[in-house]
Amino acid sequence: MIVSLDWLKEYVTVDMPLDELTTRLTMSGLNLEEVIQAEGDIGVDLEVTSNRPDCLGHVGVAREIGVLYGGRLTMPPAEVTHTDAGNGVTVEIECPDLCPRYTARVIRGVKIGPSPDWMQKRLQTVLRKKDKNGNWVPYQPINNVADITNYVLMECGQPLHAFDLDKLAGQRIVVRRANAGEKMMAIDQKEYELTSEMCVIADAERPVAIGGVMGGLDTEIGDGAVNVLIEAADFSPISVRNTARQLHLHSSSSYRFERGIDAHRLDWASRRCCELILELCGGELVGQPVVAGSPPPETPEPIAFHFPQLQRLLGIAISEKRATEILVSLGLTHVETSGDVGKFVPPSWRRDLAREADLIEEVVRIYGYDKIPDNVTVPLELSNKAHRDRVAERIQETLCALGFFEAITLSFVSESDIALIDPHPERKPLRVEHSSRKKDNILRKSLIPSLLTSRRENEKQGNPNACLFEMARVYLECNPDGDDRKVEPLQLGFVGGQGFIELKSIVETIVSRLNPDLSIEVAPYNAPFLVPGRGAKILVQGQDCGWMGELDRSVTDRVNLRDAASAGELNIALLEDVAQLVPHYDVLPAFPTVDRDLNFVLDENKLWQELEEVVRNAAGPLLETVRFGGQYRGEQIPSDKKSYIVNLSYRSSERTLSGKEVDDIQQKVVADCAEKLGAEQR
Repeated sequence: MIVSLDWLKEYVTVDMPLDELTTRLTMSGLNLEEVIQAEGDIGVDLEVTSNRPDCLGHVGVAREIGVLYGGRLTMPPAEVTHTDAGNGVTVEIECPDLCPRYTARVIRGVKIGPSPDWMQKRLQTVLRKKDKNGNWVPYQPINNVADITNYVLMECGQPLHAFDLDKLAGQRIVVRRANAGEKMMAIDQKEYELTSEMCVIADAERPVAIGGVMGGLDTEIGDGAVNVLIEAADFSPISVRNTARQLHLHSSSSYRFERGIDAHRLDWASRRCCELILELCGGELVGQPVVAGSPPPETPEPIAFHFPQLQRLLGIAISEKRATEILVSLGLTHVETSGDVGKFVPPSWRRDLAREADLIEEVVRIYGYDKIPDNVTVPLELSNKAHRDRVAERIQETLCALGFFEAITLSFVSESDIALIDPHPERKPLRVEHSSRKKDNILRKSLIPSLLTSRRENEKQGNPNACLFEMARVYLECNPDGDDRKVEPLQLGFVGGQGFIELKSIVETIVSRLNPDLSIEVAPYNAPFLVPGRGAKILVQGQDCGWMGELDRSVTDRVNLRDAASAGELNIALLEDVAQLVPHYDVLPAFPTVDRDLNFVLDENKLWQELEEVVRNAAGPLLETVRFGGQYRGEQIPSDKKSYIVNLSYRSSERTLSGKEVDDIQQKVVADCAEKLGAEQR
């Protein structure tokens, strides 16, 4: 944002040395980029952060200077008189979500010609741009009406547009969504194809401007224009940003709409533009302004400001009186002070002020960061790790102990990555439309494709069978008002070369390290990216926590992996809910275990989980552990049957178990398995 030093003097006293002024502005948040020597003027290029759109005009910068130096801001009156006759213009808004408010004023009988020298010089100072070689290219004046709209833009930061009224079909303005495939020739003499998500300003027949971005060539102010319509509107920042990026069409207007304008100052900007046109171009303002849409939001709720917070957070004492003076000078309304708490309402042009911390920042940046001694004592308090951080740390420790290495990958993936492994095929992938990212522009739905790519790179570098894990978010299509734990769930993804049984034991270890009293359940999961029969859904306390399995060879071949691979994903939010990280002490067992094995033949459709549940219920409290010992299919077993080996350990905390006690329990286990599952002991 380049401001003219000569121009600023219209609004505030600027009699301090330039170096001092730029230093004060830099210390208050408007960083100096460059000082430009212009003809009879000085341009000051300031870096304006995205949260301060109020400083994208000379009035906003002048207001900052006035606050810093105790000067008074002088605003142009923007007073206009209009005829009582109607102007014959109608305005309709069909997409209030894209354009909540639109105002139009009509001036008839203008004389188009060059703008005055003083205006041209100011615009040439502030609207210059750098070419490819880094040289400044001054603004090229257009005509008096067009230059006035640019002048008001640079004065107050409100974009305006002037239409040749006689070229608007039906003298009608319709703010609507573009029709898919609709085309429009913009004033840069390029044709743009529009989509149904873009906002356009149309007349009775065709689009005549791209809302908030650029006007159309057909209705621009030319030498023969006599009657003009002045537009002042509020366009949705998101809509303007998406449109400008998709069309690769950026302008001074879109830059400001993207950051948000002051909807309460629309009428002032419109009157100011008309005031200058009537003064410099002649004509008469016809009728009242035509206004469509809803009025701007009401005054926001007051923000409570605890004055002692200044001392606590900054370590220096700023009096209540001085803090109040600073906030009032910035345009905030002081509602009341009760005790050590003041209440302030931010002005309409400061939508970035929403909480107490914002007000503290405003006070200290005006008071002066340089006034805070470098040896000041700031009270500190020890903080504890959040539960999520402790859970993540426990998972990291566990996986590293199991031979895994943590990886960090990008959130963006390609179309082929999405097709490779997609645990959520029912949800559409989310794409980011931006000129800097044409290929890998899809937000990942799974961590596994990126981890497989990292595993492949390890193979290329002579590090075969790399076991990797990552804890990061994935991004799923959902209602914007939905739970962010479902829209952007934090996932644990891991890849390795383990078989299904070993992979299951890894998951069991993770869960038991988070909560020793929990165990996982598994259910068949026949995803296309897994080897048939070698994948499972993971259930924790009956809730879906993720999946695991051996990856199909078609998947590993597509990423050029030499070795077989397995993978899994767990929902960290669910693990957080069940985690019990405080260790509990148990007395070491004083008596030995008694181990037994059983070998059952069951129907092919019976699951290990069902067998384990029957065994545990039948064995009773003396059973300590049940382990999967293996499975067998083949000779000596019918084709529709399979064999499971069950390893059991028994122990009593009070005595050594006798062989007869254990044998009796074993007989009950065999009987129950035969009765409930049709199992036969081999």
